[in-house]
Amino acid sequence: MKQDTDKTDRRAVGWLAAVLSILSLISAVAVPAGLFPIISLASSASGEPVVQEPSLEISIPLSGPTPTSTAIPVTSTPHITRVGVIAGHSGSDPGAVCPDSLQEVQINIDVARRVVALLAQRGWEVDLLQEFDPRLNNYRADVLISIHADSCAYPGKSGFKVTRAESSFIPGSEDRLVDCLIRHYQQQTALEFDAHTITYDMTRYHAFYEIDRNTPAVIIETGFMLDDRELLTQRPDTVALGIFHGLVCFLEGE
Repeated sequence: MKQDTDKTDRRAVGWLAAVLSILSLISAVAVPAGLFPIISLASSASGEPVVQEPSLEISIPLSGPTPTSTAIPVTSTPHITRVGVIAGHSGSDPGAVCPDSLQEVQINIDVARRVVALLAQRGWEVDLLQEFDPRLNNYRADVLISIHADSCAYPGKSGFKVTRAESSFIPGSEDRLVDCLIRHYQQQTALEFDAHTITYDMTRYHAFYEIDRNTPAVIIETGFMLDDRELLTQRPDTVALGIFHGLVCFLEGE
């Protein structure tokens, strides 16, 4: 009978060991994974085990999410075309004077003001400049033109002249400007281009060497004050339109 009791005890111990092994395995896997809360047993004053509630741990991030930068579109300032117009001899001297007292400066100022008005109507910024205007020093613009007229000293002579500086820093650009003015002024006024009477006073014009060297510039003699007088004094709008269209041709890439 005692033998049977021993066998029963051994079986009970074996089952208990197996259960403990299984519990140990479950504890090793489940607790670290957070599947079961850790429960500790403590003894109360009465000796009864006390179940302690699992502590609640809250994880607070030390830094928030990195903000996403938003690209702000850059709006470029639109370019406003700027043109300088010199009224030849204005503020300085009368220029050429005919026997009947007709002064070149009167023609130049009248035509220059009309050109300025036409350019301003196009929305461009326009500077009306005097012959020796202090603003010419390092003057910067999209184009500069100086307006003059030929004297009465050559009876029977008709035509107009346009030229740039003989020593140009931007010859390609200024040659195109000269070409635009020749074509459009001739078309508007019906005058012939007179390339044979262009003087050093024109190709070495003082303003060419005062302005910023990147400013395209030309000088124009709009006609002879004797034989072309009717055009210059009675039809100044036609003269101004010829200059205006020549400048538009250059500035807008015709």
